[in-house]
Amino acid sequence: MRVVLTGGAGFLGFHLSEILLGRGDEVVCVDNLISGTRSNVDALSRHDGFEFLLQDASVPYEVAGPVDAVMHFASPASVPDYLANPLETLRVGSNGTFNALDLARAHDARFLVASTSEIYGEPLVHPQPESYWGNVNPNGPRSVYDEAKRFAEAVTAAYRRTYSTDTSIVRFFNTYGPRMRPEDGRVVTNFIVQALLGKPLTIYGDGSQTRSFGYVGDIAAGTIALLDSGHAGPMNLGNPDEFTMIELADLVLELTGSTSDLAFEPLPEDDPTQRRPDISLARDVLNWEPTTALREGLVPTIAYLRELLGLEDA
Repeated sequence: MRVVLTGGAGFLGFHLSEILLGRGDEVVCVDNLISGTRSNVDALSRHDGFEFLLQDASVPYEVAGPVDAVMHFASPASVPDYLANPLETLRVGSNGTFNALDLARAHDARFLVASTSEIYGEPLVHPQPESYWGNVNPNGPRSVYDEAKRFAEAVTAAYRRTYSTDTSIVRFFNTYGPRMRPEDGRVVTNFIVQALLGKPLTIYGDGSQTRSFGYVGDIAAGTIALLDSGHAGPMNLGNPDEFTMIELADLVLELTGSTSDLAFEPLPEDDPTQRRPDISLARDVLNWEPTTALREGLVPTIAYLRELLGLEDA
């Protein structure tokens, strides 16, 4: 199978490419490296069957040769990244989704779009099933990401209804693991880097807000299973184990051996107080569920970031 993967140089895109290439598929990575990295491209380029196209996915592009599947995963995904690139985030969620859908339609290919638990906003239903429509501020600072993904879902569903395109939608909850950028601003990365550098761990609010953290190996495997399944989605992928920010900080301090303090800052606007996936659909359709506990997944994540920061001998 030949797969076009937008955002393939990013954190999750790297792991998806590794799985696809490892099973003998070909991958055409379309990425402008706004949040993807050249090091990920270099590592993937060692595989036969990998091709890199330096390209903004929100601008029309062509891919020569056969295309069996299109995975549209290009987008800034961490809060600092999409707040720093608000218009780019909206364009890749709108124009970029149209471009990827048109490519899939032209090749009669399977299409999978990456959506997010952010479409649930500040949830009034807990845990969140796919049937929940969400509670989102449509024009707050975070809306550039939330609404880009909600639009991407809407246009994907419209192509399925209008053109019978073989589409699917996956909704990711918090994902972590090796290949995260140290400066990406995600809470797991922030805590680990701050702990390794002996800096206070920044906690927003009182630390009682919750998240559910899925290890990237589990999430990538579930994503490929959804791609192969033919299911239309939307489908939640995440780990239903729920942790407060205080619990996460304490675990990171334990595993890094850090004596860093905690530093409390005001809660950012529209930051959700709780987030936990209902993964019943993934269990039923894909026979999938995460197998990596948070403690287990943090160990290689810490090791990766420690090495990247040049602290492996510390």
